[in-house]
Amino acid sequence: MATNARILGLVGGVGPESTLDYYRRLVDGWHARMGSRSHPRILINSMNGGPLIGPMIDGDLEPIRDAVTTAVAQLAAGGAGLGLIGSVASHQVFDSVAPTAAIPMLSIVEATCRAALTGGVRRPALFGTRMAVEGTFFARPFEAAGVELIRPGESDRAWINEIYLTELIQGTFLNETRDRALEILALMHRNDGIDGVILAGTELSVLLPDPSYGGVPVLNAAAIHVAEALEWLAGGAIPGMDQR
Repeated sequence: MATNARILGLVGGVGPESTLDYYRRLVDGWHARMGSRSHPRILINSMNGGPLIGPMIDGDLEPIRDAVTTAVAQLAAGGAGLGLIGSVASHQVFDSVAPTAAIPMLSIVEATCRAALTGGVRRPALFGTRMAVEGTFFARPFEAAGVELIRPGESDRAWINEIYLTELIQGTFLNETRDRALEILALMHRNDGIDGVILAGTELSVLLPDPSYGGVPVLNAAAIHVAEALEWLAGGAIPGMDQR
């Protein structure tokens, strides 16, 4: 497929702030590769994520599965050749949607695991909602690769989950929230011997945008996801992906 024929499809809307962040990263990353006079071919299908979040938190994945399946089919019908879901939590349904999707889909979890292995990170802290931090869908590829995910303590885990759902997903990014998150990170660096931190929530990449904090490298799942998507968009291949 010629480079100029490739169109990327992004499923967004579960968290509008992260959808905006994805688009900006895609545009900026493309400009860095191709120059400011060239712009990436992107289709964005922004779902009405509001009614989907509650059932997903409660463990009912059927509404998000149906919504993502429909969204990907619409992107494929519009000419997209690769699909992304701009939400970590929504990747709970990735393995049930991707195998039958009309286009290949790029997993944020698999991409982040590849980045950890490439960067030599073997004992990262894991920040995100309880769905990501405690769910098997995120841990599975890391465990298979021998990467030990270190979870925050129970109270810190509960706090991160709470601010994610009440602040970040609503587009609220407070300095005091950032400071508290960095305190948790510093404590884990000192006490748990972590060698990185995975931001396993796309809004966390807006809260903590730097490549490292206190000497701890950041594996920004959204940025990693975008980087692999741009590689494909520019004509390259993605490891382990069916290049249809």
